[in-house]
Amino acid sequence: MTQTEMRPPLSRTGAADDVRGKGLGGNSVGLLGSAVIGVSTVAPVYCLTSTLGSTAGEVGLQMPAVFLAGFLPMLLVAFAYRELNKAVPDCGTSFTWTVKAFGPKVGWMCGWGLVVATVIVLSNLAGVATSYFWLLAGELTGSDPVAALDDNKAVHILTCLALIAAATAISYRGMTTTKGVQYALVGLQMVVLAVFVALAVSKAGDLTGGVDFSWSWLNPFEVKSFAGFTAGLSLSIFMYWGWDACLTANEETVGSEKTPGRAALVAMVVLVGSYLVTGVAAQMAVGSGDTGLGLANPETSDNVFAALAGPVMGEALGVLLFLAVLASAAASLQTTFIPVARTVLAMSTYEALPPSYARVHERFRTPGRATVVAGIATGVFYTVMTLVSEHVLVDTIYALGLMICFYYALTAFACAWFFRRELTRSVRDALFKGAFPVTGGLLLAAVFGKTLFDMWDPAYGSGSAVFGVGSVFVIGIGLLLLGVVLMLVMRRRSPAFFRGEVLTVSTPALVVED
Repeated sequence: MTQTEMRPPLSRTGAADDVRGKGLGGNSVGLLGSAVIGVSTVAPVYCLTSTLGSTAGEVGLQMPAVFLAGFLPMLLVAFAYRELNKAVPDCGTSFTWTVKAFGPKVGWMCGWGLVVATVIVLSNLAGVATSYFWLLAGELTGSDPVAALDDNKAVHILTCLALIAAATAISYRGMTTTKGVQYALVGLQMVVLAVFVALAVSKAGDLTGGVDFSWSWLNPFEVKSFAGFTAGLSLSIFMYWGWDACLTANEETVGSEKTPGRAALVAMVVLVGSYLVTGVAAQMAVGSGDTGLGLANPETSDNVFAALAGPVMGEALGVLLFLAVLASAAASLQTTFIPVARTVLAMSTYEALPPSYARVHERFRTPGRATVVAGIATGVFYTVMTLVSEHVLVDTIYALGLMICFYYALTAFACAWFFRRELTRSVRDALFKGAFPVTGGLLLAAVFGKTLFDMWDPAYGSGSAVFGVGSVFVIGIGLLLLGVVLMLVMRRRSPAFFRGEVLTVSTPALVVED
């Protein structure tokens, strides 16, 4: 008797019986387009210029090793997303899946964590895109006064709002428009990054501070302190955030059960490869020292590419690096609307948020109201934070890591619990539905706890405090508590959802096919 005869094929029933259609435009994106959206949302060139220096400052030459260490939990969580998407392909992703695994309250908070993290990222990306817009304008015109316009608060805010409006409009018009824009912007980023890497390697030894390559750079055990490693790991995890955007577009993707999960894994591989080769090339060219062109120089560590553009690429090609960072921030600004709008759409469809957010544009087949409200919320948040205190804005961005670990870890644990009846079915199920997601969730939970502990110290972030407690801690916990308050309000307005009558807690029921 063959193995197939001994173990008849299984089908899964019941898990997605209560999943509702949203009216989104189906079959709008394929594998390549979905992977491009995942890469774009992460904004690799922007992440590199803003975190290469900070990571080098924490772990020195072991920066590539920390990039690998940060990749591991994200890869394990990506397996969870892939398996959950196969069973329940819903644009609510983390929200929908955690509701079905743990119930409406945990699911609501998981959705809230994703939404608030995305709004924070959107505001940060808009600010970065604005700064690079004026920096690039100054480079192209050769005018320092033009570049200095970014320091004018009124000009900065108005430019930022204009970019947010443009990104909102593109997202509003649907996935086809989004996909076309992203091919151009992501392609530009990858080409310029490849040129930078090639020139950096070719100039190894010619610039002050350059270091010969060593395989020890890829060994995380070479990091001198555990505190430095955890700090670098937190930065590294932030550099991978956003790959799950291609999953939230699952209802608009060709082959919604399998394509988004594959696209997420493709995006992850592209990202880790880009980070590793860029980190190695940069260290070979200028090293990780804290003086001169060294990556850890505190005067340039928050914008490494601005310092390296001229020395590595020359004045003519250096402008392309500024353009690539602008394209990276602008592309991510546009695609980051995808997860927040579709999560809000799903929460509204399942009566966890007011019904008005469930409206889909008749022509573009997009969550129009949710997209517009996300754009307005981003603009208001950034404007208020900028006018009140830039320290508050900086500390809010620092609190972002807490939200990321929160909802990614919950989703990973939800995978193992949702598929708990299948874990003994095969080695593959035990690994990809159980062991890998749980390990990824535990790693992110550990980072969450360590970050929460570090945030208590006022020195974390901008250095400001509230009654002796670090303002980053206050903001991070405050945002989570705000979610609890809003959940209690919605519980009174929509009791059916919170009684589990709309989206039910369930696990796949396995039946033997004849």
